[in-house]
Amino acid sequence: MIYDFDQMTDRRGTGSLKWDVSERELPMWVADMDFPAAPAIRDAVLKRAEHGIFGYCVIPDAWYDAYIEWWESRHHFRMEKEWLLFTTGVIPAVSSAVRKLTTVGENVLVQTPVYHIFFHSIANNGRNVMAVPLQYDGENYSIDFAELEEKLSDPQTTMMILCNPHNPVGKIWDRETLARIGELCFRHHVTVLSDEIHCDLTAPGREYIPFASVSDICRNISVTCIAPTKTFNVAGIQTAAVAVADPVLRHKMRQRLNTDEVAEPNVFAVDTAIAAYTKGAPWLDALREYIDGNKRLVSGFLQENLPEIRAVHSEATYLMWLDCRRLSGNSKEISHFLREKTGLYLSEGGQYGRGGETFLRMNVACPRSVVEDGLNRLREGILAYGK
Repeated sequence: MIYDFDQMTDRRGTGSLKWDVSERELPMWVADMDFPAAPAIRDAVLKRAEHGIFGYCVIPDAWYDAYIEWWESRHHFRMEKEWLLFTTGVIPAVSSAVRKLTTVGENVLVQTPVYHIFFHSIANNGRNVMAVPLQYDGENYSIDFAELEEKLSDPQTTMMILCNPHNPVGKIWDRETLARIGELCFRHHVTVLSDEIHCDLTAPGREYIPFASVSDICRNISVTCIAPTKTFNVAGIQTAAVAVADPVLRHKMRQRLNTDEVAEPNVFAVDTAIAAYTKGAPWLDALREYIDGNKRLVSGFLQENLPEIRAVHSEATYLMWLDCRRLSGNSKEISHFLREKTGLYLSEGGQYGRGGETFLRMNVACPRSVVEDGLNRLREGILAYGK
């Protein structure tokens, strides 16, 4: 089946967070695609809506089977039914885990630059953000394991939030790296909370490795957050899962998710996930090819027109991490100038923590014509900024 990702859908006036901007502005910031959801998902939602009764829902076996079979076939990892807990979203689950698995005043470790909402989940619950910046050599990102172990060895550090694949830098962590993280966390009694929401949005031919699949240690010390929402552009439906192999950790997570009232599905949440994972693969594979084309377009445009900005090599997500270190000023100043001058709305890298201060994040999950518009605005803005 051929999917038309070139067709632009007008989202203004629909209550869209992304498109709640002025007419002259082009939003390429929040991680939200401008593509309609896969046809199979839309069909499932319409069928459920046509039933006409929207009462309380249960979690059927088909929901568990959909997750299990998808992870086994796509990611070569067999999860068990009892590991899986429904939740309304990855971030609600992250916040619940922080509240249940750590105590006030303890440290939660993150590797920056990283998804900035993690900071809120930590600080808003009275815990301390323990930031360990990733190493960047101008080409790729890696982990400083000496610093990581130093911070993990602090008795006050009781949780590490792992972003796998890593948002915003687009890094897929390899098996050796994940195993080493698991060993260090086990040695220092640190629970790993693995956010794997971007796991299906890998470059064509690339696969991610679930943290819990790497070893018995990784499986037994971790809580994994997964969802179809980023992959299939259904974030507004609020459907996700937590996978926890260890029965004690799982009991704690089940209790906390229920206490926080984020363990019950809305009327579309279950059918959406089942449709995505049982019928969405062809659409997803076509999407990955299309996004890869958009990324190559951005990289080539920058090399030819704006060599002072470099696109960091991206293995996953539909987000591009733009290295602006050759420009004067920081990302906050640059992003503000671009928006004021051209209407191009990008995410400023400083919000993602240490190491992001001179980067911009661009969302390229949109029709190619929109990417071209954004790149032309970027060129206009940067030329004006230089003057």
